[in-house]
Amino acid sequence: MKEKDKPIKIGVAGLGTVGVGVVKILAAHGDLLAARGGARLELVAVSARDRNRDRGVDLSALAWCDNPVDLAARDDVDVVVELIGGSDGPALALARETLKRGKSFVTANKALIAHHGKELATLAEEKGASLRFEAAVAGGIPIIKSLREGLAANAITGVHGILNGTCNYILTRMEREGLPFGEVLADAQRIGYAEADPSFDIDGIDTAHKTAILASLAFGTEPDMGNLAIEGIRTIAPVDIDYAAELGFRIKLLGVARQMEAGVETRVYPALVPLAAPLAQVMGGTNAVVVHADFVGRTVYEGAGAGEGPTASAVVADLVDVARGCGGPTFGIPAGSLKTAKAIPADAHEGTYYIRLRVEDRPGVMADITAALGREGVSIQSLLQRGQAAGGGVYVVLTTHKTNEAAIKATLKRFTGLDCVLESPTMLRIEEV
Repeated sequence: MKEKDKPIKIGVAGLGTVGVGVVKILAAHGDLLAARGGARLELVAVSARDRNRDRGVDLSALAWCDNPVDLAARDDVDVVVELIGGSDGPALALARETLKRGKSFVTANKALIAHHGKELATLAEEKGASLRFEAAVAGGIPIIKSLREGLAANAITGVHGILNGTCNYILTRMEREGLPFGEVLADAQRIGYAEADPSFDIDGIDTAHKTAILASLAFGTEPDMGNLAIEGIRTIAPVDIDYAAELGFRIKLLGVARQMEAGVETRVYPALVPLAAPLAQVMGGTNAVVVHADFVGRTVYEGAGAGEGPTASAVVADLVDVARGCGGPTFGIPAGSLKTAKAIPADAHEGTYYIRLRVEDRPGVMADITAALGREGVSIQSLLQRGQAAGGGVYVVLTTHKTNEAAIKATLKRFTGLDCVLESPTMLRIEEV
């Protein structure tokens, strides 16, 4: 047998949905993967909390490690796959031990890479190992490989992504069925589409981890969670979804990374997206990413963002790359060359905005509103006023011409101080992607 023909022996830590999916793919496509990778991928050892749980796959021939870190020390394991989750704890310990031993490490753990990516990439490069994490962002969409390899000839200027299927599912159902956020969330939890504690998803943290990784790959910067402003979707109301549609938009939770002259802007927030834009067409649990680059222009990537099959597919694709001996720096450039990005403050963001006010229905209200806008130099692009609002009064909805966020925040503060304004204003950004 030639050296290249020796099997690549794999240890998997974590046998949840994705881990079981990896086991299934390795069993179902052994010959195909061997042909594509140049060596057979052989699962030899696993680690999980419960040995006795029925996972629907046969694990009887595999070695079992109660401590996942022990996988890294096994002589019969060449590559470790980590599907435990979490930015620290066993996942981080396993990553460090695997890479210190010069073994390749494949993970679907976005939190791990977002918080420790540069450290682990440095260790991998020092030890001649491969660190792969295609499954950490957007499930089955090959966005990591696209940024690192397919778009390597380009300077990337911006990345916008729908990166959390739970949030997109909730917003889709709110729009289609006219239901409030809380009701859709409760139903999503009942059917298993949202976690019992959904804060990681609906408060934008999951999207933020993925955005930090995409920004690093796009701009050659180290992953930076500290300067990433995060907003979730808890405050989105059906009335805003309806007004957005009337104005020609759809509300989506976006991860946004932009290379600006003054630095890098990375943010997560719900935004109004034009109905004709690719991201506005992405419904349900689907993920999508739009990348803007100088020579290739706009490219769009769409597909399943989670689940057993799509995420396990991305994990096994990384294993095929390891079998092929595909090298290169983890983030597209050597870890030591990753820059610390100069972060653009949130208040410096420039763009257009949607503002909804519930106000008293009496003469002089519009004069007060326009005066508040004028004092901060904010001009109106469009304005809607309809009949009675829930709770009394009427809604006034406006969109602005381009301005900066500091001016918008100051305007909102002025609105809050007006006697005619009956509740805190709602503000959403508009993204022309």
